[in-house]
Amino acid sequence: MSLLIRGGRSFRNADTKKLAVLGTVGVPANYGGFETLAENLVRYHADSRLPIEFTVYCSSKSFPGKNPRYLSAGLRYIPLHANGPQSIPYDIISLFSAVRHRNDIILLLGVSGAVVLPLIRLVSKAKIITNIDGIEWRREKWKGLAKWFLRLSEKIAVRFSHEVIADNAAIADYVYSTYGADCHVIAYGGDHVLEASAQPLEDIDLPENFAVAVCRIEPENNLHLILDAFSRQSEYSLVIVGNWRSNAYGRELRDRYGSASHICLLDPIYDLGKLKTLRSQAAFYVHGHSAGGTNPSLVEAMHFGLPILAYDCDFNRATTEDRARYFADSDQLLSLMREADPAEMERIGKEMLEIARRRYTWEAVGKEYFDLM
Repeated sequence: MSLLIRGGRSFRNADTKKLAVLGTVGVPANYGGFETLAENLVRYHADSRLPIEFTVYCSSKSFPGKNPRYLSAGLRYIPLHANGPQSIPYDIISLFSAVRHRNDIILLLGVSGAVVLPLIRLVSKAKIITNIDGIEWRREKWKGLAKWFLRLSEKIAVRFSHEVIADNAAIADYVYSTYGADCHVIAYGGDHVLEASAQPLEDIDLPENFAVAVCRIEPENNLHLILDAFSRQSEYSLVIVGNWRSNAYGRELRDRYGSASHICLLDPIYDLGKLKTLRSQAAFYVHGHSAGGTNPSLVEAMHFGLPILAYDCDFNRATTEDRARYFADSDQLLSLMREADPAEMERIGKEMLEIARRRYTWEAVGKEYFDLM
């Protein structure tokens, strides 16, 4: 495929394609992986000066100022929250708005609104490209009707999108085995974390010889296994950044382990400079995610050359090319820490950095997306 670049100049004429990106809180990114993806697609578009008119749909609940543009992208606002139960009408309204504004290409991030794609295909000739995210319906937080709806949405997204994107080879294998459909595998970039200037962590004294994790505090991220393993040894301290107060699971873990002298449970940190300070001083990164494909926080840690101890699942093995160290329970994680050899850990860190530079840069990811679109 080739990019639509003509002499390095941008065009606005009859040949200019119109692209809408849907399914995120909006840009500039201040929430999660899809938002970071959308922002970096905007940056790639701006830097490459592509002949594409670019629009990003945003939540006015998160951006009450409703700026009309961000870099090279126009912004449209939907008066709903982009996450939680409102994500479904948020995405559906965004889809119909994108059709009404005659976009030629619609990039849908996530499957929340995919139930209306059959109708969208009937009323619009737009090319629909859907990033189906992780296998969302498998997450433990979804039960009953919600789980059923997400599985249905995934099925419809695969069936009625012109192209489907998976961020991880293991998800592509799942889609093929489940639906008989092929996916484009396009991961996330993580090199944006290196651009920030390191900032001090006020009122936080980082311990020596510590491991770090940055994640949402949810059961499928296996924080209970990680905390149990670290509580049974004293050679390594542990610093976890997450939303401990948002659910009963997190509050229970905080109550149980928060007073341990070598365990530091921090509230969410969104400042990349502060996260850079934390990651750059860590001895290794511990990653408990068991769902969700290529996880942005794992890719970001790899760009710091950190050795990775990851939960043993297909997604994490695919992301790290089977070259990290893996655990399935707290005993295995404890053994990995006790048996850690400094030379081996250094080698793992170098291998993670090599993989990150080869596979997880926003330049490469942007090119793959725009080649496809």
